[in-house]
Amino acid sequence: MSRARADEEEYWHSSKFRAFTFDDEDDELSQLKESKRAVNSLRDIVDDDDDDLERVSWSGEPVGSISWSIKETASSSTSSLEGRDSSLQKGSSSYAAFPKQVSSYSLSSLFKGRNKLPSCQSLSDALSDTGVKNYAPELRRPKAEYKDYSSDWSPKDTVRRMQKGKACSLERFRSLQDKLVLLDEAVAGHDGNVITAVLIFLKRTLRREILFRELEVRQVALCHLIHFLKETGEQKLLLDLLRFLDRTEEVALSQYREHLNIQDVEKRREFLKGCIGLPFSAEDTSHIQDHYTLLERQIIIEANDRHLETSGQSEIFRKYPRKASILNMPLVTTLFYSCFYHYTEAEIPDKQYVLTALAARAKLRAWDDVDALFTTKNWLGYTKKKAPIGFHRVVEILQRNNAPVQVLQEYVRLVEDVETRLNLATKYKCHDVVIETYRDLKDRIQLTAYKCKVERGSAEEEKINSILNNMQIRWKN
Repeated sequence: MSRARADEEEYWHSSKFRAFTFDDEDDELSQLKESKRAVNSLRDIVDDDDDDLERVSWSGEPVGSISWSIKETASSSTSSLEGRDSSLQKGSSSYAAFPKQVSSYSLSSLFKGRNKLPSCQSLSDALSDTGVKNYAPELRRPKAEYKDYSSDWSPKDTVRRMQKGKACSLERFRSLQDKLVLLDEAVAGHDGNVITAVLIFLKRTLRREILFRELEVRQVALCHLIHFLKETGEQKLLLDLLRFLDRTEEVALSQYREHLNIQDVEKRREFLKGCIGLPFSAEDTSHIQDHYTLLERQIIIEANDRHLETSGQSEIFRKYPRKASILNMPLVTTLFYSCFYHYTEAEIPDKQYVLTALAARAKLRAWDDVDALFTTKNWLGYTKKKAPIGFHRVVEILQRNNAPVQVLQEYVRLVEDVETRLNLATKYKCHDVVIETYRDLKDRIQLTAYKCKVERGSAEEEKINSILNNMQIRWKN
């Protein structure tokens, strides 16, 4: 412990400077003995009027001298973080690591015109040094930069600056005439962002009546404002603007669009009921009525099916549980849902119904229902299969739902176009249909060639041999 204390005392009392003595009056550059205590209390013992008493940095430079300030400026401008770390490391290292050089400047000599040493530079020499010019801080900004903060810009110059992405204050445009000129310049610049920024400024500083009146004769700016109000959701201002422009259908459509933000089903139904009386066109009014009717039926179906599903009374809900609610679903989805879970209740004989019902019943592999879907009776009581969507589409839908070959062959035979029928029969391997079609065409060559595509010893091969050996058929080739 005593040895460590002795080392510490030796560290703090050792210095490369000689102690100050009053006997050394001739030596004007006598150096102070440096210690931590002397550095910390330097401002208390140094008299500003004493020319011989100087503050000395760790590198030996007088604190506050020109060379010291130049080096400090250079080190801070190149690497401030590295300089901080290195200064901390230097403070804890030994004195032997510091360069042993005597200060070349004296603060008193610079300001009083005296050179203490032959190597001491003058103030003009120090300022004319090239290194000083590189690291000397700029005291004032160029006057051109102060112009950026000036508000004395014309509308055209302001628009140009905004196009370049520079900050501009629009508050100096106070009169209505200046604001309209600014808007016209923004429109002439064909920059949507600038036009929108100016419109936001006008919306904030002008009354609605004046803004709407001026935008009515400026269609480009008007379209930008309408689009901006739609994007930001300012519904009230948008409706006021459309009413001012006498766009009644757009007003009705904007009000109708608000139903998308209503989550409660009952509130949405009541809102749609109120939209029926809005000034839509005749066609749009019928669509709104259909939407209201669809949602009303979905609410009834959803309540009934939820009860059946939770109680377990229906077999189809136990076998195929519902994956989602039917509420707010499109018409086609609702039709598919109804055909899937409530097939016997559906009574919509049109193409869309046939497509949806076919997909739903084929997925359940209810082939009798599929057959009944296309079976019709004439006034004499004869049955006939008829498909409003075409039997070629029926075959495709059945194949996507993995229908057996016997079911596919039945509907492939009903395709009227011979080429389409052969292509579908070949594609889905309906061999009987291909064989019967070539027989009806009396094409012996094609039938013989197709014989190579069926399995040897199969029923299809025997059928082809039987047809080829039939002497009653008059072949075309």
